[in-house]
Amino acid sequence: ACHGRVPRVRASLLLDRAMTSTDLSLARPSRRGALQLLAAGAAALALPAFAQWPDRPIRIVVTFPPGGSSDILARVMGEQLARRLGQAVVIDNKPGAGGTIGGAQVAAAAPDGYTLMLANTTPIALGPFTLDKQPYDPVAAFSHIAALGSAPLVVMASKGSGIASFADLEARARKDGRLDFGSGGPGSIGHIHGELIRRVTGLHLEHVPYRGGAPMTTDLIANTIPVGIDVITAYVPYFKSGQLVPLAVTGNARSPLMPEVPAIAEVGQPKLVLENFFGLSGPAKLPPEVVARLHAACNEVLAMAEVQKKLIELGIVAKPETTARFEGIVKEQVAVLGPTVKAAGIKL
Repeated sequence: ACHGRVPRVRASLLLDRAMTSTDLSLARPSRRGALQLLAAGAAALALPAFAQWPDRPIRIVVTFPPGGSSDILARVMGEQLARRLGQAVVIDNKPGAGGTIGGAQVAAAAPDGYTLMLANTTPIALGPFTLDKQPYDPVAAFSHIAALGSAPLVVMASKGSGIASFADLEARARKDGRLDFGSGGPGSIGHIHGELIRRVTGLHLEHVPYRGGAPMTTDLIANTIPVGIDVITAYVPYFKSGQLVPLAVTGNARSPLMPEVPAIAEVGQPKLVLENFFGLSGPAKLPPEVVARLHAACNEVLAMAEVQKKLIELGIVAKPETTARFEGIVKEQVAVLGPTVKAAGIKL
């Protein structure tokens, strides 16, 4: 059946010979055998093209260097997915250009389920809009398969700034006419959230870019800058030691890492909710059966207590969704953040 019409032709010849045979005792078995051959061929032809998927290793592209939250999450998921799919899952780090180097490779890959991406806000809703020529459509260029979770940012202040709440931040910015804030770099999600605050509130926040979160932390502790915005994970020890002051997390709810810190909607700013989503995506037009199998496998992994614990350590809350809802999350972020990046004139 794997060779087109060959089995059907052979079966037809057998049937013709059987029907013209003068020995009826031989004709009956031959006809039965021919009919069985025809049935087997038809059944094989009816099998889905991807019924045996996967039959070789799967690659998950991570658009960040090794060691970060995306990389660790990809390796946790990859190990568990390999057990469920019966094939090795290889993690391939492709950082650069706001996540668009790796994103472009996945968008251009064959839609066969063997090249996937650990998707998050940066390569989907930020990076493509920081380049003069958008390398791919962040919605249409991908099959967005499964939501894995989300991590809020934290708006924080230096201890010496005198800012102890988000209301203090607003009052200080209005009083002084300007307030500097740091982020992990131009086009980072912390940078974009600061620009979103500017758009929504009208406050004059001036961006101070750093080459990552570590040098920004040094300047915050030294009170060189008053405010910083970044993903919450790395800053919890500084909050607990009292060296930095958390003002609000940017999710819809409080973070389990710091449940005493209010969510930004609680401080009267629901339009400033922004979470860094994590998901599994692949090239556009992935076969539905491959999407369904990957989606089910991801949800099984996310239901594991040890996986949920590991995600919490990364500042990520596991949030499985339907494929349709995950696509909706992507579209919502692109619709909000794309115009914010363009309005701010952010270029890499």
